[in-house]
Amino acid sequence: MIRPRILIIGQGLAGTALAWRLWEREVPFVIADRDEAVTCSKVAAGLITPITGMRLTVSWRYTAFYREALSFYRRCGKRLGQRFFFPRGYVRLLKNEAEIAKWHKRRRDPDIQPFLNPRPPVLDAEVIHQPENGFQQRHAAWLDTTAYLKASRGFFESLGACVKADVQPADVQDDATGVEWQGQRFTHVIWAQGWSAAKHPLLHWVPFQSARGTILTVEADMQGEKRILNRGCWLLPRPDGSLRAGSTYEWKFDDANTPAADQVSQLETNLRSLLKAPASVTAMQTAVRPIVKNHQALMGTHPAHPRVAFLNGLGSKGSLRSPWLARHLVEHLLDGTALDPELDLQRNEI
Repeated sequence: MIRPRILIIGQGLAGTALAWRLWEREVPFVIADRDEAVTCSKVAAGLITPITGMRLTVSWRYTAFYREALSFYRRCGKRLGQRFFFPRGYVRLLKNEAEIAKWHKRRRDPDIQPFLNPRPPVLDAEVIHQPENGFQQRHAAWLDTTAYLKASRGFFESLGACVKADVQPADVQDDATGVEWQGQRFTHVIWAQGWSAAKHPLLHWVPFQSARGTILTVEADMQGEKRILNRGCWLLPRPDGSLRAGSTYEWKFDDANTPAADQVSQLETNLRSLLKAPASVTAMQTAVRPIVKNHQALMGTHPAHPRVAFLNGLGSKGSLRSPWLARHLVEHLLDGTALDPELDLQRNEI
């Protein structure tokens, strides 16, 4: 039997989680990544929150994903001697009477109850506009994605398992027995490169509907408030005293890293409607979230190229979902475990 050796294309949240899963199983791998300064995973807020969206519903399969993410990131932190994962209180402030009425109905649903903190979210009225209408969530957190990705890359480089390379689809050849790249042989290649996978000739049928997003870095006196806040936009206080605020969703765009002025202006307006304390924007970052239309994510092997695998479409949930998804895909490739039908690339072929 051929010993597995995996080539991973992309060292974002998906590719990094795949590498850790393979490392845990002592399976050789190589990550090839462009190491760009601005990517979706590096820009990502890393927010992990159970009750989300305008509909105030529990995020898909949240309990399973959160439980796995919690243990996964804590193990990574111990291995690397650095903390990346921070459980945090999360306060959702309701925008208007319609949203208040909707919440009074939703809060009684059994699926909501495990994530509600029974204590009211007491906020400083000198810092936050209209702090009285809202609720606190339990089992929320944030991942310092930049630090996690950087430390992980350094660890994998020290093993000789991570290289800087701009890999194009034509650079990787596959046959019945494996994959070849730069004269090296692998049993599989996993493409985990984010929204640029939409240009991969073997994956042209995947219905990508990616969205450009912008996040602001902000300075303001929060009077010691450490919880994540949300009304119209989210606001994340970080341990270094800085704040991040976001984010925009632009479905039509040409330039991946240049936001539309009206989108940034609206985000700044939303921030002012949340934050009463004077604030100044010190930086902004823009990148494209990889989203597959009508899917939470997709993974698996190509229907005509069984040595070519894929993990993508995690959107804004990469911090939460990548540990579970990576383990699931690795178990499929190494052990033959069946993939979840909702996530299986082959079952969702267009």
